[in-house]
This record gives sequence, structure tokens and C-alpha cells, in this order.
Amino acid sequence: MDDRTCVVTGSSRGIGRGIAECFGKQGANVVVNYRRSESAANEVVDRIESTAGRAIAVQADVTDREEVTAMQEATQEAFGRADVVVNNAGINQDVLFSEMSHEQWDTVLDIHLDGAFHSTQAFYDDIAAADEGRLINISSIVGKGGNMGQANYATAKSGIFGFTKTLALELANEGSTANCVAPGFIATSMLDSVPDRLQEDITEDTPLGRLGTVEEVAEVVGFLASEKSSFITGEVIDVNGGKDL
Repeated sequence: MDDRTCVVTGSSRGIGRGIAECFGKQGANVVVNYRRSESAANEVVDRIESTAGRAIAVQADVTDREEVTAMQEATQEAFGRADVVVNNAGINQDVLFSEMSHEQWDTVLDIHLDGAFHSTQAFYDDIAAADEGRLINISSIVGKGGNMGQANYATAKSGIFGFTKTLALELANEGSTANCVAPGFIATSMLDSVPDRLQEDITEDTPLGRLGTVEEVAEVVGFLASEKSSFITGEVIDVNGGKDL
């Protein structure tokens, strides 16, 4: 990954942070995107630059086309063309469908789907023109099997599958790839609101008997971003410990 430029949306925390730091360890130039958490994003930058990579933190709300365009311009100014774009930014607002507001529906779909659209469109020419350009979208096990109280989240994550497969076809003519990673239940702050008993049930239902780690997801993304994945495109890679919803 030496001198490859990688943009990771929503990378000030959680899985996005793990991906950004994984790229940095491999010598990449990393754009650490955040919406509000500037101090956390700067911490990620510091960690990357303490290893083998270079990094900048760029504020952009992925639902805002103009802010994403500004992020592309900041990337170009700092590092030149982007080689890898990871659409990771996401949010969950869990509630049973019978009680779900239109705002809760829109907010989740806007960040996951509109966010992926804006980021991919802003960097599309970069990915297409790069030697072995890579688009990697982060979905979820919930996009395949659904989940109680997550109709909005499941719909958004399922949509990422179709988005990935279509972009894989369209980028293929340029020699670039598009793939998707679908994590299972990973030990991040997003699980903090899940009651302990439910977390225990999830663990018991997972054949490997535990939650996944951020690093385990990041390593798969790192592989897909590398030249070693050059004949893989349009795929959904599950990282779920064997759990099948």
C-alpha cells in the first residue's frame, strides 16, 4: 500500500478507524473523514503517522454533496488522486417499524445510501483512472437477514449490496474493482446500547462463540484494497464468525 491514497468515510471511530489505521500500517496515505469528532479524527491521524503512513483529517458530512466534493479537493491537494475509497460512514436509529418515524427512516437511509452515492461519485474518476482502483463498501449481516427494530438499517445495508454489484460492472472496463464487506456483530461502541443479555445471546448464536473485532474486519478490507485481490470484484465478503441471521 506504499504511496496508495485511501479515503475512509466515517473513520474517526469504530470499524472505520480500524480500517484507516490498517491502511496506515501498510504505508498508505489516508484521508480520515469525520462529521463532528475532530479530536478523535486527529487522534487517528497521529496513530497513522506514528507507523508507516501519512494522513490528514477532513470534515465532511457525507449526506452533503458540496462537503464531499470539498473532501475530494482536499485529498487531491494533499496526496493527488485517490486509489481506494471505503464507504463506511453509517448510523443506526433502532425502533420497531410500527413506531418508526419518517425522520428515523430518512436519516439512516440518507447517511448509508446517499452518503455512498456522494462519496463514490466524487471520487469515481479517481478510482476509474487509478492503477488497480478499489471501491469498498461496508454493509452488514443485517442487510442479508434483517433484524428486529432495524427496518431502516437493514434496508440501507441491503441496498449497498446492489450498489456494489452494479459499480463492479461499471468499473470493470477501467480495470478497477468494487467489493463489499458485511460484518457480523463487532465489538464497537455501536453495541454499547445493546443490553448485556442480548449481547450474550448473540455470542451464543455465533458458531465461533464471540463478537468480532474491528481489526478482523479491517484486515479483510486491507486485503480487498491490495493488489492481491485483483481478480475479485462484485463480491460480498462476510466477516461474521459463522453467524447466519
